[in-house]
Amino acid sequence: MPVRTPALVGISHGTSSEEGRRAVRGLHDAVAAAVAQRHPDAPPSVRLGHVDVEQPDVAATLASLEPDEPAVVVPLLLSAGYHVYVDLTEAVDDENDEGGRRVVLAGALGPDDRLATVLLRRLEDAGLRDDDRIVLAVAGSSDRRAVVDCLDMAKRLAAASGRAVTAGFLSAAQPRLPEAVAIARADASAAGARVVVANYLLAPGYFDDLARAAGGDVTARPLLVEDEPAPAELVEIVLDRHAAASARLA
Repeated sequence: MPVRTPALVGISHGTSSEEGRRAVRGLHDAVAAAVAQRHPDAPPSVRLGHVDVEQPDVAATLASLEPDEPAVVVPLLLSAGYHVYVDLTEAVDDENDEGGRRVVLAGALGPDDRLATVLLRRLEDAGLRDDDRIVLAVAGSSDRRAVVDCLDMAKRLAAASGRAVTAGFLSAAQPRLPEAVAIARADASAAGARVVVANYLLAPGYFDDLARAAGGDVTARPLLVEDEPAPAELVEIVLDRHAAASARLA
C-alpha cells in the first residue's frame, strides 16, 4: 500500500486586519493549488489555522481532518520563536499523546534566500534607488533564536541587494525600528540619500502599520499583499517545509 501523504496544516499567527486575513488566505489557496498539482491522484488535505487572534486554532484545525489522517503542521511564521518552540510544539505533542493521528512540526519559513528574493522585489517595486539606505523591519521576539534568524535575513538581503542592510525590531528586541531608521538617516542625509524600509512581515496588519510609521522615506509592502498572487517563492518554501517534515513521518 502506498504511503499516505500527510495533510499540510498551515498555521499563521492570526490578525485582526481584514486585509491581512485575505492576504494569508491567498497564500493558503496558492499552496492548496500547488499541492493538488504535485499529487493529482491523491492530494493530501490542506488546512489553514492560527496560533493567536483568529479561529480555528491549532487543535480545531487538526480536528477537521479525518481521525487517522497524518499531518504536518507548517508554521506560516518567518522565524522560530515562542509560537514555534512552545505553542505549536505543545499542540503537536498533545495531538500525538492522544494517539489518534501522527503529527509532526515543520520548520518556520525563514531564514531562506528565497525570502530575500521576495524582499528585494518588493523594494524594487517601491522604487529602490542605488544610493538608498535599507533597514529591514522585523517583528521581533523575546526568544534569542528568533532574533538570530531575523539578523540572518538581514545578511541574506544584503547579499541579494549588494548593499548594507541593518535590522530594526518592532517589538521585544533592540534596536527598535524607529531607532534603526534614525541611525540610517544620519548616514543617508550626509549623502543626500533616502532611508527605505524593507518589510519582513508576512502580511498587512498591526506590525505593518508600525513599520510605516517608523520614519522611513519609503516603506515596501510585506511579503503577502491582498488581492495579489502569493509569491511563488513563498509557496515553494511552504511545500519544501511540508516535504521535509513528511519524510520524518515516513
